Amino acid sequence: MVAETICFVEAEWDCLSRACAPGHLTGSAWIVDAARGRTLLTHHLKLEKWLQLGGHADGDGDLLAVALREGTEESGLTRLRAVSAEIFDVDRHWIPARKMEPAHWHYDLRFIIEADPGEPLVRAANESKELAWVAVSGVTALNPEESMARMVRKTVAGRRG
Repeated sequence: MVAETICFVEAEWDCLSRACAPGHLTGSAWIVDAARGRTLLTHHLKLEKWLQLGGHADGDGDLLAVALREGTEESGLTRLRAVSAEIFDVDRHWIPARKMEPAHWHYDLRFIIEADPGEPLVRAANESKELAWVAVSGVTALNPEESMARMVRKTVAGRRG
């Protein structure tokens, strides 16, 4: 995933723009509680899957800022804190065609973000069907894709370390 993303960025001068036909960069927030026992997931409105929060870079080269912005916009959480400025995970996933948008790739840079599960959630109606704090151990029951399982494994490994 990392090598594919690097090749894409080197080949596409407009990789931060949705107008980039082959695909574009996105920033995601893997939002966890302080104990790393729960993560905040969204039941994505268009993709019909439980996923981490995140979205398009829209020209912003600071993908951590993108992840924080999207995390706030999609959850209503106001006290998000980046655990690290380092990329937590990299993924490339196919987005199927919809209405006026052709199928394309998302090259997703993911960051681990901490939040307080006691803070009220405000679902972005145009983004999500539901928001839920989920036990990290239960994520793959909702979405068994390797992309999600990999973040679960990294979270569990980080708790022990």
